Amino acid sequence: MTEPTTTPKTTGPAEPAAPAEAILLVGGKGTRLRPLTVNTPKPMVPAAGVPFLTHQLARARAAGVEHIVLATSYLAEVFEPYFGDGSDLGLHLEYVTEAEPLGTGGAIRNVASRLRSGPDDPVLVFNGDILTGLDIGALLDVHRTSGADVSLHLSRVEDPRAFGLVPTDADGRVTAFLEKPQTPEEIVTDQINAGAYVFRRSVIDTIPAGRPVSVERETFPDLLAAGAHLQGMVDSTYWLDLGTPQAFVRGSADLVLGTAPSPAVPGRPGEYLVMPGAEVAPDAKLSGGTVVSPGAVVAPGARLHATAVLPGARIEADARITDSYIGPAAVIGARTTLTGVVVGDTAHIGPDNELTPGARIWCNTTLPARSIRFSSDE
Repeated sequence: MTEPTTTPKTTGPAEPAAPAEAILLVGGKGTRLRPLTVNTPKPMVPAAGVPFLTHQLARARAAGVEHIVLATSYLAEVFEPYFGDGSDLGLHLEYVTEAEPLGTGGAIRNVASRLRSGPDDPVLVFNGDILTGLDIGALLDVHRTSGADVSLHLSRVEDPRAFGLVPTDADGRVTAFLEKPQTPEEIVTDQINAGAYVFRRSVIDTIPAGRPVSVERETFPDLLAAGAHLQGMVDSTYWLDLGTPQAFVRGSADLVLGTAPSPAVPGRPGEYLVMPGAEVAPDAKLSGGTVVSPGAVVAPGARLHATAVLPGARIEADARITDSYIGPAAVIGARTTLTGVVVGDTAHIGPDNELTPGARIWCNTTLPARSIRFSSDE
């Protein structure tokens, strides 16, 4: 497909940019991520040793953002005790909780009263489940120089059927919004809505208040139909939707490896990250972006690849774990093999079990020794 021009033409130098403020949409229930989200809101699930939201906040701050409003809903009480006013990150954070879920557009409108921007100033909006290397400053520059009402980060994917397509013209101006096409005829572009936007402040006030609104299905198509200028910027850096357990495991490993950029990773990029307070036996082998959290124990002979081990979990001797997520205080028995498995909080998997890709072990579950095993010829 022909790659569109992603930087609009300008007639002169842009005016000096003032610091932007941002809205982070962190109210989703994370149903597809269960059991990771049974006791923890999706943005607070650890990735590379810290809550995923920490990576988003740190990247926004590195781009010059100073004021961020968090639009919360599910388990809203968890966020403020952890992040406080944001001063530890060099930010000023505010929290607005939805009494009832309002969707992406409704959540944006619901926090409008906390914004400080003037009518023509830019306001960044980020979905709370996207891991990306987006150049935030470049997106702001595109927004300012194009004079757009809304600017969207677009990413290219090989199979766009699970996403909303956003075709653009030769100057990067959005021409349509096509939700999750299924037939070859419907797939007119490989550009998808990547979940990061810049709104002209006054546009936010046009979103209906007090009811659920989807920016993807209502706000953006309505703006386009009304003749508003929506600008797309294709950014081909790292992008991953963390909506599934497998994606979340991959994202955490990529952060540890340094494939996904973040200033919030508490250590240097490498094959593994062992947090202070963790115990790892000298002959245990960690690789592929594995992280072992504080209070976790990895016993002798264990082999962990691209796996996240959360606080207080224990991996017994000679366990083999690949592409998996081990919840807080969970126990994985000796010689047990896990591949592509998510283990919920305080679950206990006994020795000599074997679980294959896609298995999810619910919180507080106990699997006895040798209760599940798959032979190589099954």
